[in-house]
Amino acid sequence: MERNHDAYISPLSTRYASAEMQHIFSENFKFRTWRRLWIALAKAERQLGLEITEEQIAELEAHKDDINYAVAEERERLVRHDVMSHVYAYGQQCPKAAGIIHLGATSCYVGDNTDVVILREASRLTLKKCAQVVKNLAAFAEAHRDQPCLGYTHLQPAQLTTVGKRATLWIYELTQDMENLAYQLSNLKLLGSKGTTGTQASFMELFEGNEEKIKEMERLIAGDMGFAGVVPVSGQTYSRKVDAYFLGALSGIAQSAMKFANDLRILQSFEEMEEPFEKNQIGSSAMPYKRNPMRSERICALARYVICDSLNPGLTAGTQWFERTLDDSANKRISVAEAFLAVDAILNIYMNVSSGLVVNDKVVERRVMEKLPFMATENIMMESVKRGGNRQELHEALRVHSHAAAARVKLEGGQND
Repeated sequence: MERNHDAYISPLSTRYASAEMQHIFSENFKFRTWRRLWIALAKAERQLGLEITEEQIAELEAHKDDINYAVAEERERLVRHDVMSHVYAYGQQCPKAAGIIHLGATSCYVGDNTDVVILREASRLTLKKCAQVVKNLAAFAEAHRDQPCLGYTHLQPAQLTTVGKRATLWIYELTQDMENLAYQLSNLKLLGSKGTTGTQASFMELFEGNEEKIKEMERLIAGDMGFAGVVPVSGQTYSRKVDAYFLGALSGIAQSAMKFANDLRILQSFEEMEEPFEKNQIGSSAMPYKRNPMRSERICALARYVICDSLNPGLTAGTQWFERTLDDSANKRISVAEAFLAVDAILNIYMNVSSGLVVNDKVVERRVMEKLPFMATENIMMESVKRGGNRQELHEALRVHSHAAAARVKLEGGQND
């Protein structure tokens, strides 16, 4: 289909995020999950004694994936309600079951529970990609574990480290982020069927006050959707702090990726390391010799966006008055989706870069040798103290001599002695 060049299209969809992550936030995934939830509700209600037939459930299952969008969209223009429009559209396909679709439920039954499913699936994909980055970096760290290089503090040469040891810093930070996201995932629960204010009043009516049946209904729905349970209490929605927790974890991934990318950009400036550069890649339209770290720069650009975006859910959570307000809806549908899509884009680039890192061994060695006399000063001081010297006096003598040597190198172009 030809693209509409007069409409805005998000670069996250056209340039950055993977098809897998885009599918999780697609209309098909959303509305098919709504239908799975309606089927799970009907099956649970039938099992617990409500007058719902197997024939009605079979009809619902037969049409769970073929969303009749045109009918739903036309209906929404009339009634201005997305959930009821899709209830109507589903009912048009399932006339025998039309009267029991959404029985006892509120809009948040499908809306919020679907959002929880999306959080789960998007987080699983994110963790899978993080694991691949860690695998790539671990192989790199092992391969370069014994290769000395300059360490830096304050972006000034400090004591020696190794190329591999530096990579372990990138690995460790990302594994911390993975642990955080995995923890949030392990605690994720469905909203369940809580009703308009969290009291389950409609289900109390349907089941004639039988609380055990309502609890069992929620247990059955959770199991059908692949969850261990539902939240114990809620207003109309699941707590919007859940979104804040997940986007906080995504922000952590963005921070770690940005730190890696900035380190690599500086190392590429030093000519010690480089990101992959394709045979026919053009670095600059004006300067043919340029080999710009464009992928690392893109990681940093997207990471800044995610870090800023992660503030949204906290502000949203704080403006949910009493049992709920609609302050969340417009913000949430943008901020949560774009955070996952942007992190997905970051990880796609991170996987690519980490799988093809280039180390310019001779440059690394040359830069070490240029600074090696300075690197030796701490060892000299420690050995001298072991032989009876005064640590403070030795430090001062080495400081004076090293600064004089540095001045000779910088001002006279001499060699470091």
